[in-house]
Amino acid sequence: MTPDVLTSIEGPVGRIRLNRPKAIHALTREMCEAMSAALLAWREDSRVKAVVIDHAEGRGFCAGGDVVMLAKSGAKDAADAKAFFHAEYRLNHLLFTYPKPTVAIIDGITMGGGVGISLPCDFRVATENTRFAMPETGIGLFPDVGGGWYLSRLPGRVGQFMALTGARLDGAECKYLELATHYVDQSCLPDLIERIAKTPARIGGAIGSFTATLPDPRIAANVIPIAKLFASDRLEDVIAALEADDGDWANTELATLRSKSPLSCKVSLRLLAQGADRTDFADEMRAEYALASHVVQTHDFLEGVRALLIDKDNAPNWEPAAPEEVTDDMLDRLFAPLPAGEEWTPFPQA
Repeated sequence: MTPDVLTSIEGPVGRIRLNRPKAIHALTREMCEAMSAALLAWREDSRVKAVVIDHAEGRGFCAGGDVVMLAKSGAKDAADAKAFFHAEYRLNHLLFTYPKPTVAIIDGITMGGGVGISLPCDFRVATENTRFAMPETGIGLFPDVGGGWYLSRLPGRVGQFMALTGARLDGAECKYLELATHYVDQSCLPDLIERIAKTPARIGGAIGSFTATLPDPRIAANVIPIAKLFASDRLEDVIAALEADDGDWANTELATLRSKSPLSCKVSLRLLAQGADRTDFADEMRAEYALASHVVQTHDFLEGVRALLIDKDNAPNWEPAAPEEVTDDMLDRLFAPLPAGEEWTPFPQA
């Protein structure tokens, strides 16, 4: 069988290529562990001067994680789900703290877990095909893999808007928001990777030489409305602001927001509020691991995966059904730390 992750050393560059095209390279625990093993080996390998992460074939970089497996595990003892999250978050943190330059080519669909392995990289290359999102509230989850850290640091309230609505951004929007460091035509990617291999000490310049003309980022026109209408960390206030606006854009986003899990939306707002104050990414991963370990066993996550990915009736029955029915006590239980000995831990530093 062809491995789901292809790793190799090509000249001075370590290559990681996701290779699960039928699932749009959705991550499994084994894929996360394979990537981590390569990164740990290359961290000490003097031959490797930089690392490039992309996908081998297919129409997307990475569609996320194997959420159907997570739901099946959450319906039992959640042991497999916790093992996946632990491996995935270790990979996220390893990339965040990696001592050598890292490049992620976010060509095509980049969602959930794909965001988690691209945003920690030093260089993030978007293309005209990029479709970037954190759509977790639609399946009863929350924007994990560091979402509480990254989204809370976007300008205005764009991060909260993305977390609540699952908005999809194109490559130009990613560059505008600095989620991507560069915007390059997809057709140039093979030459770009070849140039990186020739000049690993000057990656920024190498990528910059392929920079394409940036189309107008659509989200730029909505930054001010987003800052106004998504200003509150209280979900009920956001909904009230959208209802009061009554413009076409506000009505569209209101309809989108009403389709999401109220519990997940409130979890996401609290996560971003807390994430904005963290100063250590390891603390973010530790908190998200505890939260994910609890959320994966909730009714809304199991129901969201059923409705959108298993039965595909797109009619989830959220419980609670209304934002005002989601209490602080419910949130407190989900955000509770794990018992001693069960917490997330990073790889040891070199």
